[in-house]
Amino acid sequence: MLTIALPKGRIAQDSLVLFSKIFNQSINFDDRRLILRLENITFLNVRNQDVPTYVHYGAADLGIVGLDVLEERSDIDVVRLLNLNIGKCKVVVGSECGKPINYLKPRIKIATKMTNITQNFFSARAIAVDVIKLYGSIELAPLVNLADGIVDIVETGSTMKQNNLQIDEVIMHSSAFLIANQNSFYVKKDSILSLQEELKKLI
Repeated sequence: MLTIALPKGRIAQDSLVLFSKIFNQSINFDDRRLILRLENITFLNVRNQDVPTYVHYGAADLGIVGLDVLEERSDIDVVRLLNLNIGKCKVVVGSECGKPINYLKPRIKIATKMTNITQNFFSARAIAVDVIKLYGSIELAPLVNLADGIVDIVETGSTMKQNNLQIDEVIMHSSAFLIANQNSFYVKKDSILSLQEELKKLI
């Protein structure tokens, strides 16, 4: 029996398409259900940012989660098994159009929900930064002078354009990874590697 944590939203839907092909049956979360059980697989429907936590603590043997989340949750120790090449996006630095971030200032202010990635990126460049944690509507921050710029996830960049923001720099490219709990990978290695091989064939 394997338990797999899936993130809510598009990655979960794309993941379930892959698993539907593997198990030769339609697999969907219905009516806001959080647990879906098949013969020897249990799927958990959790928030994207929580997938590594469920896997790290053993509530799930496996998980599917974006590389950006793994990098942000660097305190969590999991086995990265396979890049599934779904849920592709970029983590970027953005600013108001025509108002690029002035890196000559003594300190700059960056609004983001990815505080660790942001801090690490600017620290590596020896740029002093105040990271302002936001949980949504991050594009608003430079427009109301809350921050000099933002660090955010973009897929097409259309949301930033609509809000008069420009992409200044790409910090990283991200896609969804299959991850495993350290102990589960040891105890259930055959089952996990078998599933990994089935997923590989579909990528």
